[in-house]
Amino acid sequence: MCRTSVDHLIQRGEFLTAYTPYQPEIAQGTLQMLFEFQTQVARLLGTDVANASMYDGSTACWEAVVMARRITRRAKALFSTGVHPHYRSVARTMAKYTGDVLVEADPGLVPGTDWADLAAAVDKETSCVVVQYPDILGRIDDMSALAVACQAAGALLIAVVTEPVALGLIKSPGEMGADIVVGEGQSIGVGLQFGGPYVGLFACKAKYVRQMPGRLCGETVDANGKRGFVLTLSTREQHIRREKATSNICTNSGLCALAFSIHMTLLGEAGLRRLASTNHAGAHVAASRLADVPGVSVLNQSYFNEFTLLLPREARPVVHQLAERDILGGVSLGRLYPDNPALANGLVVAVTETTTEADVAAFAAALKEVLA
Repeated sequence: MCRTSVDHLIQRGEFLTAYTPYQPEIAQGTLQMLFEFQTQVARLLGTDVANASMYDGSTACWEAVVMARRITRRAKALFSTGVHPHYRSVARTMAKYTGDVLVEADPGLVPGTDWADLAAAVDKETSCVVVQYPDILGRIDDMSALAVACQAAGALLIAVVTEPVALGLIKSPGEMGADIVVGEGQSIGVGLQFGGPYVGLFACKAKYVRQMPGRLCGETVDANGKRGFVLTLSTREQHIRREKATSNICTNSGLCALAFSIHMTLLGEAGLRRLASTNHAGAHVAASRLADVPGVSVLNQSYFNEFTLLLPREARPVVHQLAERDILGGVSLGRLYPDNPALANGLVVAVTETTTEADVAAFAAALKEVLA
């Protein structure tokens, strides 16, 4: 029902436009939508303020690293091993041109995160620490102690959320002290569309708002005292001197942000919590069922709707064999980390509200057959 409503509303002529308006105050409906989007994102991520969207989660992650460098005047970013390798790849590509030093490594197949090690590694040269929550292996941890360590060293804590539905069930990064929270909003209202477009989420503490990239819509009153909306901040190179711009982000993912906002509005807080609970309950059933397959174990001690299976042999050919049986068996870690044989037997599995018990039973039966 939500998907049908979202598709109908975003195709209305008032919203379905090729580009963002250059005289924004004329488009009060667009500004109001973006203002509400910002409010929803800030509440979801547990921060003071959010901008009016970014291109996608990976570019939002990089923009957060650059923002941390501007604030701290340092250039060393520590990346958790649990950050998605594609996000790390985008950061590496961009860092070639900025001089930022990225300290990163691949994850180990262990139940816990590396956040305690990161806390110990933060020093006076560190601009930021970047963690993913839940991480690439589906693990969830409390970042409060890491936030304290970052603050003590004058560094910023950046949290990446690739599955915002999880925040309907688990504590938000902002509540645990994250300075900047970024993420990918695709799973809320935005169809996959064969790979894009997506919608990047970007939020931070209020004291850093003037260093935030992109644009920020605000609420005000007009000359007659009526409520209105304005483009409050837009520190990009088209609006101010190029060397003063905080980013080269020239527009926002407005239509995708609208889809996100409509879906969030239709769900409401109670609906989001129910959706999150449904996802987690299904994942719990699947993890228990798949762990009963001979030779298979579940890595995670905690997870939301994604978890990692440890198989008795390399996961990539297993995924192909499952596909031949019409089963989409997950993402092999060998595909994400092709140069790291230590991860070859790992398989990341996701369960959403669309997954039925019959789907899980078919998956378990096919996996048992393939591994026999």
